[in-house]
Amino acid sequence: MRESRRLLLHLVVHGAAGPPREMAGRGDEPQRAAWLRQYYTQRQKRLMTLLIARRRRSSCYFHPRAWPSFRNADWWERVVLKDFQPRDWLEKFRMSKETFFYVCNQLRPKLSHPSTLPLEQRVAVAIWHLATNVEYQIISPLFGVGPSTVQNCVKEVSYAIVLLLKPLYLRLPSEQELENMVRIFSARWGFPHCIGALDSLHVPIHAPAHLGADYCNSQGWHSVLTQVTVDGLGQFWDICAGFPGSMENNTVLENSSLWVLAREGHLFPTPPKHFMGRAQKYVLLGDASYPLRDWILKPYPEDGTLTPQQLQFNYRLKRAHSVIENAFLRLKARWQFLLKCDDCSLDLLPTVILACCTLHNVCEAHDSPFNDEWLEVIEPAEFSKPCQPAPMSMDDSNAEEVRELMCKYFESYGEG
Repeated sequence: MRESRRLLLHLVVHGAAGPPREMAGRGDEPQRAAWLRQYYTQRQKRLMTLLIARRRRSSCYFHPRAWPSFRNADWWERVVLKDFQPRDWLEKFRMSKETFFYVCNQLRPKLSHPSTLPLEQRVAVAIWHLATNVEYQIISPLFGVGPSTVQNCVKEVSYAIVLLLKPLYLRLPSEQELENMVRIFSARWGFPHCIGALDSLHVPIHAPAHLGADYCNSQGWHSVLTQVTVDGLGQFWDICAGFPGSMENNTVLENSSLWVLAREGHLFPTPPKHFMGRAQKYVLLGDASYPLRDWILKPYPEDGTLTPQQLQFNYRLKRAHSVIENAFLRLKARWQFLLKCDDCSLDLLPTVILACCTLHNVCEAHDSPFNDEWLEVIEPAEFSKPCQPAPMSMDDSNAEEVRELMCKYFESYGEG
């Protein structure tokens, strides 16, 4: 392990200063640009290889140390800005070059203050970290900045994304948008009168020792809990982030703005739209961890006594609810910061989670390609999802009529 650390530091020290001087001036400009691109790409791969090898030695603890500050702008200015191809932008920033600079321009009002780094480079540092979850010490020599600067970029850019991009890409829908969401959900998932799916996202963390019990979820690992609502396209439209992992989904729901809006009648159109001959609120689809309400539907408990109609209802609901499970997979594969938050404070983490969800919507709205190979980093068996059934005492007895109404709909209109 000691040899690995010395080798890593050697690569940073001797590779960060740029290409050898005798090579830097050789050949014509196209050849020189191609050589620079190859040089810095190979150096980055060596650093990443050492990082991955070190991570796999899970029994070894890597003690933080002071890293020199390397002022190396060549890689960012000469390679990324000039030579990165579309596939490079997608791989490192999870979006096209055009979308990246669109994001930069949208964040300019918040990030235009004087700084030693250009705005675009600060955004690049933050997005690179959110996309790869590589430690600050590894990113810093790539961009020619210190680890503390990387940390500040992540914090500053995350706040700017939540302030300026979230109101555009992650917000409560209007009445007309709700009607469109109902049509999309019915067409894509075969579930009528529905505006989305509701579920929770657990982000693994290293909890402080004095808060270990608060953040330990029902599966025995530490996490921060976020309540998420998506539409039929898998885009987020309501997020409530930052709850301790030990809290149950029904408790988070009752403490969320979504619950308040629904209780006060501001979440759905007034009066409710008609469905199957009666006025009925739009519904959200949840799992067993949520209470049954006239606006939240969940499956019947499968205890061996269900009728064919109830079994059909369960099948249709679970199939439609998978839209949020797919959205979580795409979110975590794109923004691998969410796979394990080792170097983010609990105070900042809810903001970074919101920033990642907003960037997810930006990428989806701008049709940024999704590389299925990114899914390979997700290991479902490593962190099994907590799911505590909501107590039946929380169910609304009147909501059973809504579930029965849906059963009649599926029986009448058959398989969708």
